[in-house]
Amino acid sequence: MTHGSDLGILKDKLANARSITVLTGAGISADSGVPTFRGTDGLWRNFRAEDLATPDAFTRDPRLVWEWYNWRRELIATKQPNAAHQAIVELERRCPRFWLITQNVDGLHRAAGSRRLSEIHGNIWMVRCTACGHVSESHEVPIQILPLCSLCRNLLRPHIVWFGESLAEEDLRRSYTALQSSDVCLIIGTSGMVYPAAGFASIAKEAGAFVAEINLDPTPQSALVDMSLQGRAKDIVPLLLEPC
Repeated sequence: MTHGSDLGILKDKLANARSITVLTGAGISADSGVPTFRGTDGLWRNFRAEDLATPDAFTRDPRLVWEWYNWRRELIATKQPNAAHQAIVELERRCPRFWLITQNVDGLHRAAGSRRLSEIHGNIWMVRCTACGHVSESHEVPIQILPLCSLCRNLLRPHIVWFGESLAEEDLRRSYTALQSSDVCLIIGTSGMVYPAAGFASIAKEAGAFVAEINLDPTPQSALVDMSLQGRAKDIVPLLLEPC
């Protein structure tokens, strides 16, 4: 449960902030019914996500990997943005210097209307050519097995950052710039265990931001943030936009 006085303090901080950065993780999508695809949630034909979301797995058996992503795309296609996604869109509308950083690949932030964002782990609705590198959007469900690039007819892969791959430099640059210039940093639904995002709270705090965490349970970063609110994102985040 959240404490009323804490909510009031955070609402006031947001209302007076000139620059806001929001970081979201699996918890916000879980409120829309999207599984984490980790642990038992990620099991598919007895494969773990860690077994399939790798460059080596795609090289060995691209058909198998694409079948798994088709399963994920079909599942995510049935989900809709929730009240927390919509509240973040409104926060973007109100704040001239706003940036959203999401670890989620489901595209729900874009579906809700977020435009100033970095999808640091990629987007499941984007595909990338393994040869020429061309990136395009595809909402085909199911996508053809095996999909080919419209430009050079080579194999496409999901435009996702897989285990063992580095995040895009431009996404990291924009994220660090936003974090280091924030008055307020909201961290919503993240485990605080996946780097480099696990270090974002420290970056914002060291730069002088007021850092608040919203999560179902305490995380490794709960001790270093200025405020930690426990509860569902879809219940708490909309309250932050109500009049003080």
